[in-house]
Amino acid sequence: MRVSVGRLGEFVFPAGHYIYTGSALRNFEARVARHLSPAKKLHWHIDYLLAAHGVRVREVRRSSDVECLVNQRTAGEVVVPGFGASDCRAGCGSHLKRTR
Repeated sequence: MRVSVGRLGEFVFPAGHYIYTGSALRNFEARVARHLSPAKKLHWHIDYLLAAHGVRVREVRRSSDVECLVNQRTAGEVVVPGFGASDCRAGCGSHLKRTR
């Protein structure tokens, strides 16, 4: 599937399962509800992907670890360099990984 991801550009997302790590340090429930809402302004990279036809969220997990640590512990393939990592200072490269 081809998806335009804001200023990052247009990318092909192969079918599969993806893991996105985000911070949502404050108002976790509100942030997740906003991302899952079909009626929202597309602002964050994940908003563009979630708005694409056929994309669905299977699970949301909360962690006490910082997003970069969770991301670095997660095995997977980077499909879109820079996705969700515009402000990343840990060198993650992307906070979205394709796991299968």
